[in-house]
Amino acid sequence: MGESITFVGLDVHKATIAICVAEAVRDGEVRFVGEIPNEPAALDKLVAQLGRGGRILRFAYEAGPCGYGVYRHLRDRGHDCVVVARSLARSRSPTTRPSIGRGTASRTCSGV
Repeated sequence: MGESITFVGLDVHKATIAICVAEAVRDGEVRFVGEIPNEPAALDKLVAQLGRGGRILRFAYEAGPCGYGVYRHLRDRGHDCVVVARSLARSRSPTTRPSIGRGTASRTCSGV
């Protein structure tokens, strides 16, 4: 049986982290999981929940001042984590309002 990989998109803010996940299959659906506090213990709990059954987790977050601590925390625990440029995580339509939370986490997950 092949490896089960889950991509996790994070939109990191000072107080919260919005989370979306997508399975590593062709046309995998991106699902909004929810928000957690931006705290190491909450992040560890999320990793434990998403990683059940031996799933391999691959994380991505939008570049910004609040995400580097999350990046270091995940990397220190042996998880793949990449930083996605803001221009790749945002909607490209000039008429679309800037998005936060669910939308950015979803696009970050989709862009990986």
